[in-house]
Amino acid sequence: MRVSLFARWPEPGKAKTRLIPALGAQGAAELHRRLTERTVATVRASGLACEIRSTGAPPADFARWLGEGLAITDQGEGDLGARLARAAETLPVLLIGCDAPDLTPELLREAAAALATAPAVIGPAEDGGYWLLGLAAPAPQLFRGIAWGTDTVFSNTISRLAPNTPRLAPLADLDRPEDLRRWSGL
Repeated sequence: MRVSLFARWPEPGKAKTRLIPALGAQGAAELHRRLTERTVATVRASGLACEIRSTGAPPADFARWLGEGLAITDQGEGDLGARLARAAETLPVLLIGCDAPDLTPELLREAAAALATAPAVIGPAEDGGYWLLGLAAPAPQLFRGIAWGTDTVFSNTISRLAPNTPRLAPLADLDRPEDLRRWSGL
């Protein structure tokens, strides 16, 4: 079982762009850097293998930044669906991003355990997306025809999964200026 963590290089003006009005380009990039480091630490603490799906800088730069023991693969071209589909070619996998500050090692282990008896597991996000999608069986239909970044991502995805697909606890993403109040310590 591996966790495939989608991470962007924390370049000002290209990372956490929806937070730039509140934090400025440098502040948004710095917050993204902290969120990514926090998520990597959480995955490591779970005991699951961690793979970084990188974008914005060469994999060697990510290795210097995030440390040893991580498999690092460039996300490649295409929309989010195409990039997720590539990461899901080798199963089982837990697909996550870096923007759920309340992610815990226990939640990751719970998702991995769910895949022992189910072909998929999903963690809904409060904004209508999902913070985790786990797959133990191929499911290419989950990555096509989705309006990524909208409040319909979860509902469109869950409609394509079996009705008894395990669901994890909902978590909130840190994406917009109004989300900053929730995690003022970050």
